[in-house]
Amino acid sequence: MASTAPRGVHDICDRYVDEYVAADPVAATVHGINGHDHQLTDYSADGFAERAGIAARAHAAVAATEPRDTAERAAKAVFTERIGLELEIHEAGLDVASLNVIASPVQELRMAFDLMPLDTEQDWSVVSARIGEVPQALANIRGGLLSAADAGRVAALRQVAKVAEQCETWAGLKEEKGFFTELVGGAASPALKADLEHGARAAEEAFAEFAGFLRAELAPKAPVKDAVGEDVYRLWSRYFVGAALDLREAYEWGWAEFARIEAEMRAVANRIKPGASPAEAAAVLDADPRYRVRGRAEFEAWMQRLSDDALKFLRGKHFEISDRVMALECKIAPPGGGVGAYYTAPSEDFARPGRMWWSLPAGRDEFVTWRETSTVYHEGAPGHHLQIATAVDQSAGLNKYQRLMAFTSGHAEGWALYAERLMEELGYLSDDGDLLGMLSEQLFRAARVVVDLGMHLELEIPAGTGFHEGSRWTPELGLEFMLTRTITDQAHVRDEIDRYLGWPGQAPAYKIGERLWLAARSEAQTRAGAGFDIKRFHTEALKLGGMGLDTLREQLAGLD
Repeated sequence: MASTAPRGVHDICDRYVDEYVAADPVAATVHGINGHDHQLTDYSADGFAERAGIAARAHAAVAATEPRDTAERAAKAVFTERIGLELEIHEAGLDVASLNVIASPVQELRMAFDLMPLDTEQDWSVVSARIGEVPQALANIRGGLLSAADAGRVAALRQVAKVAEQCETWAGLKEEKGFFTELVGGAASPALKADLEHGARAAEEAFAEFAGFLRAELAPKAPVKDAVGEDVYRLWSRYFVGAALDLREAYEWGWAEFARIEAEMRAVANRIKPGASPAEAAAVLDADPRYRVRGRAEFEAWMQRLSDDALKFLRGKHFEISDRVMALECKIAPPGGGVGAYYTAPSEDFARPGRMWWSLPAGRDEFVTWRETSTVYHEGAPGHHLQIATAVDQSAGLNKYQRLMAFTSGHAEGWALYAERLMEELGYLSDDGDLLGMLSEQLFRAARVVVDLGMHLELEIPAGTGFHEGSRWTPELGLEFMLTRTITDQAHVRDEIDRYLGWPGQAPAYKIGERLWLAARSEAQTRAGAGFDIKRFHTEALKLGGMGLDTLREQLAGLD
C-alpha cells in the first residue's frame, strides 16, 4: 500500500495551504483558492488556535525535512521564517486581539465580498450563503476581542473608535447605502432576490450592532495611549520586514533619506516654477487642466489606460510577462475604508485577474493625475501586479505556499517602491509633474520610517531637522509632520496616521524593502560586470516569489 505521507518540503507546504484555507475561508478567497467562498472564517479565540495548530504542525514537519534540491532548500527557508513569525504572533496573543483601521478581521470579513464572482445565478447563490454567515462571523470576532481583553490585550481607543465608524458606514448608517444593500442590488437573479435582500439587511444590522459593541463594551477597556512600545514593535517589525532591524539605525537612515528626497523635490519644483517650494509647485500643478480628471468613472478609465500602456511597454523589452499576467483590472473601491490604493492578487487559476483598487475620499469627484501616476505603477506594473501575479504563475517552480501565501510587506512594498523609480529610469516619468508626484510618494514613504518608529518608540526628534527638535514623538506631532513636511493630500495624511498607529512596523517596510532591492541590484551588477542583464535580474528575482528580506538577500545573492 502506497504511503500518503508528504514526500518533501514542497508537498508539506502544499498540504499546509489546503488545510489552512479550509480553516480560513476568507484567506482562501483572498488568495484565489476555490471551494470555500460560501463560508466565513472563525475569528474567535478557538478559530485562531485551530489555525495556529495547523501552522505549528506544518512548521515542525518542514523543519525536520531534508530538502531534495535547491528549490526545496529555498522553499524551506521561506516557509520556516514566515510561519515561525506567525506562530510567535499567536503565542503573544496579538492575532486574536487584532483590531485596526486597515488590516484586521473586521476589514477582511467585509473585503472578501469584493473578490467574489458575481456573473451567474450560482455565483449569487454562493454570495447569499456567505452573507448569511456575517452575523455569526461578527459574533466570533466579538468573542475573540473580549477573550483578548481578558488577557490584557486591547487595541488603542483610536482604533476601536475608527473601526466603529467603518462598521457604521458599511451598515448604511452614514450618507452612503449600506455595503450589502449596494452589493445585492446588482444581482440579476430574481429567484435569489428575496434571500439576498434579507441577508443584506441582517448583515448590516450585525455591523451596526458590532459598532455598538465596540463603542459601549470594548472602548472602555481600550488604552488611550497609541504607542505599542519596543517589544511589541520589534515582533511586528520582524513580521512585516522579514528581518531583525536595528531600529535606531533605521530611524536615523529614515531621516537621512527624507532629507535627500526633499532636496531632490526642491530641484524639480524649481523647474516647474522658478523659486517655488514643493508645496507651491504642487499648487501650480493642481491648477493645471492637463492633470485634471473629472468624475469617478473617468478616473477609473484613466487608471486602466495608464496600467494597460505600462504592461505593453514593459513586456518583452524589460520583463518577461505571460499572457495571464497581462490582465489587470482597475476599479474604484467600495466606500468605508481608508483613503488610498491597494492591490488584490489573481486567483490561482487566473479566472479572477489581479486588480488595482482605489479607495477615494467621500464626495470627491475631481482628481489630479500628477499625484497618482507613479501610484499606478506601484500597484500595477512593474509594481505589485507584475511581482505578485508572476509568482502566482510559477506553478512549475514554486509550491502553493510560495505562489499564493508567502507575502511579506518588506519584499512586496519594497519592490513596488523600487518599481516607481524604475519607471523614471525607463523614461516614463519625464514629465516634471509626474516626477514630482513620484518624489512626493518617495518622501512620504521616508517620512513613514521616521514617524512610525518615532511614535511607537516615542523617540527623540534629532537636532538639525527643523521640526520640534529635542521633543519626543506623539501622534499629534506625527500628524503635524506629515501635514507640513510632505505635500500629500490632507485627507490621506489623516487616515495614514491612524493606520501607522494601528499597524506598527508595517509602514517603514516600503523604504526599507526598497533599500534592499537597490542594494541587491547593485551587488548583482558588481558580480556580473559588463555582462549584467537587468531584464534577466528582474525576471529571475520575481520568479522567486514572496519572502522575508533576510531570506531575499540570501536568494538574490545566489542569482548568477
